[in-house]
Amino acid sequence: MFTPYLLMTFLYITLAVLGALDASLVNFQFLPMFAGLRWMRVHFITLGAMTEIVFGLLPIIAAARLKLPHPRVRWDIWLTLNLGLLVLLLGIPMINSVMITVGGVLIFAASILLILQLRQMQPEQKAAHASAGRRFYITGLIYLLLGITVGTGLWQGWSAWLQIQVPIEVHIHANNWGFMSLIFAGLLVDLYPSFSGHVFQWKHSITPIFWMMTFGALGLVLGPWFKSNLFSVPGLILHLSATIWLLLNVIKPLMDDRRSWSAGMFHLVTSYLWILAPVLIAPLIILGVPGFPGAGIEQNAPQALIYGWVLQFGYAIIPLLFRRTFSPQVPARLGGNWFSLITVHLGGVLLWLGIFVQDAQAVLHGTAYGLWFVSMLPIAYELWKIVRVSFENTTSAEFEPLVMDGKTAN
Repeated sequence: MFTPYLLMTFLYITLAVLGALDASLVNFQFLPMFAGLRWMRVHFITLGAMTEIVFGLLPIIAAARLKLPHPRVRWDIWLTLNLGLLVLLLGIPMINSVMITVGGVLIFAASILLILQLRQMQPEQKAAHASAGRRFYITGLIYLLLGITVGTGLWQGWSAWLQIQVPIEVHIHANNWGFMSLIFAGLLVDLYPSFSGHVFQWKHSITPIFWMMTFGALGLVLGPWFKSNLFSVPGLILHLSATIWLLLNVIKPLMDDRRSWSAGMFHLVTSYLWILAPVLIAPLIILGVPGFPGAGIEQNAPQALIYGWVLQFGYAIIPLLFRRTFSPQVPARLGGNWFSLITVHLGGVLLWLGIFVQDAQAVLHGTAYGLWFVSMLPIAYELWKIVRVSFENTTSAEFEPLVMDGKTAN
């Protein structure tokens, strides 16, 4: 059931690799004609690779945790999602509002269908089993619906009708602090015991973390919606506190287990450092500190957040899921290596440095995207190797019955 989504995930990761290379060359003035593709590159990661993996994975995890049969592929969801992504990603570089709207509506419809599928999953004996992550997934998808609505509305004038003061920020916050944060938290809740061999330090903290993240994301969405810090500040505090609590649940059981601290585990944990960067800078932007490059941060911080946090979280989780799907007989482990870990973080450091050092911004940002490009190469190769080995083993198994005593059967 998962394979069609994984294949599309691999496609979008490949596009993300090329997008990072393209962004590096643009900053070095080698491909200036592609300078307007900034948001398209980000969408290769968010609405491309991560959305594909999420849509394919969530029904499987929910069914497994509820002790239900393995769900069949919902081709209506897969086709609606991928048609929407194709139309949207074609419409963005052309700035075609009709195509962007059609793509957004199709992805919206696919999200509704996935929410309904998750809600319909119920254990045969109530309270016998539970999927702790399922409510994270459903709530995260609801935020995705909001992000799609606001993002699509940018091209149709809905922002004025909805009285949204800063629609771009609302769109970004709904997708990042709402959709991605809650989905990632749910994945950690459900998958952590299987890849770490441990359980959360405080099991009863999952429910308060869920509500703190949910209402924190709501505050971060309503803040730019009404352009009011009365929503943004409490939302920021709630969301940050929940995130730190979540990470402590992950880190504390591993403190005395050095074998668990692989490059993949470092990818998973340290990716959240790139959430802290804009959070620590946010008060200075809100207070309007003189000489502080607020506009530059608002323009470039989302790139560091996506490449440093979202993509790096994927470095660890996506190869893990590929192994479980294509090579279930092999012990699954988190993806990534020390080279990808170092280069992805160096890229984030240089991008932030370029925001503050205006004179060297092009060189610093070009180098940052170049580092992100090379950090993706071992991940893409790792995924390709998993698929290739699985294909070779499957092919050998199919032809093995045709061979008897070293001779091909007639």
